[in-house]
This record gives sequence, C-alpha cells and structure tokens, in this order.
Amino acid sequence: VPGSRHAKRWQDVDELIAAGIDVWTTVNVQHLDGLNDVVGSVTGIRVRETVPDRVFDTADEVVLVDLPPDELLDRLARGKVYVPEQAARAAGSFFRKGTLLALRELALRRMADRVDGDMQHWRRDADIERIWRVRDSLLVAIGPHADEGSIVRGAARLAARLDVPWYAVLVETPALQRLPVERRTRMLEALRLAESLGARTATLPGDDPAAALVQYARSLNVAKLVLGRGVRRGWRGWRPSLALRIQRLGDDLDVLEIARTRTGPADGTHGAAATRTAGAAGPRHGAMRWAWSAAACLAVTLVAAALLPVLALVNIVMLFLLTVLGVAWAFGRGPAALAAVLSVLLFDFGFVPPRFTFAVEDIEYVVTFAVMLATGLLVGQLAADLRFQARGAAERELRARRLFELSRDLSGAIVAEQIVEIAQAAVRAAFDGRAVLLLPDAEDRLVIAPAAGIDDTVAHWVHTHAEPAGAGTATLADAKLRYVPLVGPMRVRGVLALDPRQPAQLANPEVARELEVFAALIGIALERVHYIAVAQEALVNVASERLRSTLLQALSHDVRTPLTVLRGLAEQLALTPPTLPAAHAALVDAIRDEAVGMARLVDDLLEMARLQSGAVVLDRQWQSIEELVGSAVRARAAVLADHPLAIRLPADLPLVQCDALLIERVLCNLLENAARHTPSGTPIAVSAWVDDTWIAVAVDDDGPGLPPGDAAGQFDTAARGARASTVHGTGLGLAIARAAIDAHDGRLDASNRSPHGARFAFRLRAGTPPPVEESPIDASDEAQHRAAARPAPSPRAATHASAGPRTDTPTDAGAPPAPERQA
Repeated sequence: VPGSRHAKRWQDVDELIAAGIDVWTTVNVQHLDGLNDVVGSVTGIRVRETVPDRVFDTADEVVLVDLPPDELLDRLARGKVYVPEQAARAAGSFFRKGTLLALRELALRRMADRVDGDMQHWRRDADIERIWRVRDSLLVAIGPHADEGSIVRGAARLAARLDVPWYAVLVETPALQRLPVERRTRMLEALRLAESLGARTATLPGDDPAAALVQYARSLNVAKLVLGRGVRRGWRGWRPSLALRIQRLGDDLDVLEIARTRTGPADGTHGAAATRTAGAAGPRHGAMRWAWSAAACLAVTLVAAALLPVLALVNIVMLFLLTVLGVAWAFGRGPAALAAVLSVLLFDFGFVPPRFTFAVEDIEYVVTFAVMLATGLLVGQLAADLRFQARGAAERELRARRLFELSRDLSGAIVAEQIVEIAQAAVRAAFDGRAVLLLPDAEDRLVIAPAAGIDDTVAHWVHTHAEPAGAGTATLADAKLRYVPLVGPMRVRGVLALDPRQPAQLANPEVARELEVFAALIGIALERVHYIAVAQEALVNVASERLRSTLLQALSHDVRTPLTVLRGLAEQLALTPPTLPAAHAALVDAIRDEAVGMARLVDDLLEMARLQSGAVVLDRQWQSIEELVGSAVRARAAVLADHPLAIRLPADLPLVQCDALLIERVLCNLLENAARHTPSGTPIAVSAWVDDTWIAVAVDDDGPGLPPGDAAGQFDTAARGARASTVHGTGLGLAIARAAIDAHDGRLDASNRSPHGARFAFRLRAGTPPPVEESPIDASDEAQHRAAARPAPSPRAATHASAGPRTDTPTDAGAPPAPERQA
C-alpha cells in the first residue's frame, strides 16, 4: 500500500514479532518463494508476490487448511472467492481441477516436511531410539570397495523413484584408516558423488560399522538402510556380513542390498589395479610394523631370560602381556595379535620346562598358554581401539582448538589488515600450505597481486558465485589451488586461496568442512570490521555536519545584524539632505548593493544549514506552477535583464502540493544560476510538463553546458562551474535547490543539451487537489461583477493567495506579466 513503512506484508510481520506481538496469518502455497518455480511450471502462471520460506519455517505453529478441489470450485462459482468477472477468468486459468490437485499435493508435502522437522526435534529431546515409520527415507553406507560409486548411484535412483530424502555416511574404523591412500581416496570420492547427487553426507568415527550405522539411522529416523552386497573371501568367510550384524542390532531397520557392478573399467578393473598398486606401495610400512612387533617380543625374551633367576614364571608372563599391550598401542591390531602368538611361543620355548623345546611336562601350562594368548589378543584389541579413539578425539580437539583460537584472534582485530594477517597464519598452520586472502576494492573487484600465483579467472568466479572452486572440487578443477569464498551475513567479502602441501587431504569431507568454517569465520570478521568502519565514518560525518551547521548558524547570525545596519545606513545616507554628488551617490549605491548581496549570501548559508540539519517543516499547500514561476522571475528580474526569457507552461498544468517559499527559492536559484553562467544575450527558457505521476519543471540555457561527466557534482556544496573565476557567488544555490527538492521527496537532475547548453529539471509528485467551492453570485450583483476593471482571481490564484507566498501575484492564472513574457 502506498505510504506503508515496508514494501511487503511479511516485513510487517517480522517487525510485529520483534516488538513482542503475536501474529496469526494465512498464506497460500503458491506464494511460498521456494515453490515459486514449481507452481509456475504446473499452472503456467508466474506468481509475482511471494513470501520467503523462512517466514513459514520459523512459525511457532502451522495449521493446514485443506479444501478438496470440487468444493473450492463450487465456492468460486458461488462468488465466495472472486467477484464474477475475476472468477470467470480464474476458472479458465488458475482454478482448474488438475492445477488445484497439484497445489494441494504441494501444500500437503510442504506441511509434511514442516511436521517431520518438528517430530525430529521432539525425538531428540525425548531421547527416542526406536524408528517411527512415519516417512520413508534412505541411508546408504559407503565402504572401501572399488565399486562404491555404483552403490551410491543405485541408492540415488531408488531415492528418486520413491521421491524420498536420502543420506550417505562413511564410518571411519581403525581398519579403514590403515588402508592405502588409493582406497581411502576412492571412498571419499564416493562420498562426494553422493553429495553431488543430492544426499546429505557425514563421516562417523567408530569401531563397529554396524553399531554406528544403526545408531545414526535411529538418530535420523531412517528406516531403510542401503548396502552393497557383501563378498566373502578367504579366512574371513566365517564372519557374519555387515547386513546380518545390522539386522541383529537393529530389528526395526529394513536392510536393502544392492548388487555390486563388477564389469567395466570404472569398477572391476580399477579396483584390481588399485589393489595391486596398494600392495606394491604399502608393504614397507606394513612390514616394519610387523618387524617391530617381532623385535619387541625377542627383546622382552632376552630381558626375561636375564631376570629368570630372580623372577617367577608368573612375573615373566606379565612382562610378555605388557609387551603385547605396548605393541597394540603403537602398531595396532595385527601386530598386537602377532605379538600375542609370539609371546606364547617364546614363553613356552625359553621358560617352560623342559626349556628350549616346545614340549610341555605339566599340562597346567597348556591352560596358561591359552589364557595368556586370549588375554594378549583381548588386551591388544582393546588397546588398539583406545588408540584409535584417542587419536580421533585428539583430531577433533585439535580442530575445535584451531577454530576457537581463530575466532578469538579475529574478535580482537579492528582493521582488515589484521584479519588478513591472522587468517593467513591460521590457515597456513591448520592445513600446512600457503594461504592468500583476496579482498575486493571499493568497486567490489578482487585485488590480486601479480606475484601471488593466483588464477584470476577462478578467483573472480568464486567471488561472483559464492561457491568453492579449484583443486579438489567439481568446478574449475584444473586449478592448482583451492578457492573458498569468504561469505559474510550480507555479502561475499573476499576469497581464500589455499595451496596445501598435501592436496589429497582436501578430499576428506571433514577437512573440507573445516576449511569452509575457517572461511565463514573470516568472512564474518571482515564484515564486522567493514561495518565498524562504516559506523565510524558515519559518526565522523554526523559530528562534522553538526559542527559545520553550528558554525554556519553562529557566523550567519553574527554577520546578519551588521549587514542589515549597513544597508539601512546606506539607504538613509542616500535619502538624507543635502543631495549627494553623483560620485558619492554611486558609492552609496555600491555599498548598499554589496550589503544586499552579502545579506543574500548569509540567507543562503542559513537556509543550507537549516535544510541539512533536517529541521525543515514543510508547509504543503496546493500551488500553481505558473504563479511560482512568475514570482521567481520577478524576484530575479535584475539578474535576468540581459537574457531573453521564454516561459512555456501548458494551460492545463495541474496544481502541485508543495511549500511555496521553498519551491520559489529553487526556481530563483536555477534562474540565477543560468543567468550567471551563460553569456549575455543568450536565451533562458522555463518549461513544465506532466510525466506520469510527476510534474516536471525545467530551466534551460544556451551557455557552454556542464563539465563532462560531472553533472551530479554540480549539486555539491560550494561547487562552481567552469567560469567560476569570473562569476560572483559561493556555489550554494544548486545545493540549496537539491536539498529543498529532496525535502519534498522529489528529484533534481542536471544534464547537457544538444548542441550546447544545460538543463536543470526537478520533479514533484502530482496529486489530486481538493475541489474548490465557488460561492454563488446573486443576480443583483451580476452587473457589478461584470463592471469590475479586472477579472476575479481564478481558483488557482485564490488557492495560491491563501498560501500567501506572494501578495503581488498576477491574476492571469499566475502567469508572468505581458512585458516579461514578451521579453
């Protein structure tokens, strides 16, 4: 509605809620911004007025008002939706049964999404573990196999066919962390593939994949778990499959197994090649772990042999168990199992009678061997698990500490240079690589140093689209660096370029998320510093403007009184007998003229200070443009004496609601500006016209025109034209005119005319003036009225006279007198 505080009704809702006022409202599904394109494709009509989805999502309560299409069409036919003419048009376009069915389905689905979110929050708050089958969704588990991409694509097709949300998760077990780099990279690529296909991805630390998957599925209330069909090989064939273990742990889960693709170079061949490469590249590290395990067992055997005279066999057993524990902590499960077996064999061979043989005299030692082996294996497994969990906890703690330190350091930065220094150091330490922060200039273009090694194309693309690109991404992947946008709450504040020493680490989703969090913190800090600078600049401007206005007012008032006295004395001197000689009379006239000019300058200073201080209270009355122009022309008659003046005002020009004194001042300043900055004898024209809902008034001259590219600068305070050295004045006239028009919510523009000359035009909003009631004239007085020497003022002149800007307004609808018009 014109005159409202906000452009949209939902902004009113936000303001009411912020003030503590509850709001009940309704909204149609076609007006939700997130569904706008869907509704347009269904109905063929693009809905222009939309509401942001957050208004719907953040509501405390939502109620679905459902109506069958037939009932809605019946209401439309009975005139309960639109008036008959609009109802007929709507029935042939928007209100068709198929369209209404589609909109009803959209409303039901959108409401289901909202209720599902509320239910998830309630389940978490109530600590509900059992799955409620209220909505279908899929969870796909990604493993270390070579064909996990086919499993992800199969799950994506299934989710699309069922039209349900789906998730992809990778469980980081100790066994997976010991895999070669190629196989780990393949898992991360499958996780990124799932994310690109629309899945929500996550990486979970855990020892048992089955338990981690069941727990995560219950936290999301996902009833269907998708796995790749397991393949048992070698001695591990006795172990239950992952699907069977999940079924035992989660009897409320549906487990779907997808057959693995074994054909084609993208799966089977690539998997075999990767296995051979891993076997060729990784044995040394694995062999060293096993060798250290055997060496530790031999070392403890030698130590125990030296201590055999003073230690009992039970104490020697403890030494071997301690060795198994240390091996498990240092090298993991496999070397720990080897240490357990070697410890039993070495203890039997070197310490159990008969020594140096594997024969056993006492059958009780067999039980000792069994318990020792079982204890060693169990302790080794537990130690390896603890080591894995401790390493994961340490990594998470390190990431949290890095984020805390970065946010703490950024919170103390007060300039952008400090943020750049802090951020580059933090990113360099966290990701072990070179980091460069690229910030935009005043025109929002990135400033890139030539020696920085930055790809300009990628950096500008990231800054424009607010999406990461470069190495390790699906966008401009040929770039050597990773580029991440520094997104603040309001806009993109720059780009972070990272050149890590180990680019493969960016393939880990956790590392990529950490980098994005770093970029978000840096972007928020940059935006905070930006607005601090804006606030400081605004405070300085306010203080300077207040000081300037105070000085102008004080100076103007102090100067005004002596100028008035000087003018009065000059006039009195000219009128006091005896009559002055001609030379002295000319001097008195010059003193008076200079005093008048100085007084006018003081008035300009006061007017400018008053307008800029915001203390203007407009006296808006319905005025005639003709009368305002006539008053301004008479007021500046002396200045316009050397310029032919043409006034082109339409006879049917409507009234305008304005402050007559201010608009007359605007016209006086524009006419004086045209006269002072154009050669003598050049014409000046005043014209007016109606432009839609505006009334435009222009003052045109035939002078040298405005400086190229500096039209807007003519309205700055103390701005002077190209002939400033030969023209008296302070350059306040146009600034006062602009301030007065701005106070009327209008617009004042300057432009050059063709082939030469300048135009200054202002626009004021047109309106509908109230009707003027004419008093009836008695028939007996008709002859007296006809005999009047001059016609009675027109309604426009009467209206203007009531406003009172001038008492000598001409009666010819406010037009200038005939001699001025002829001039």
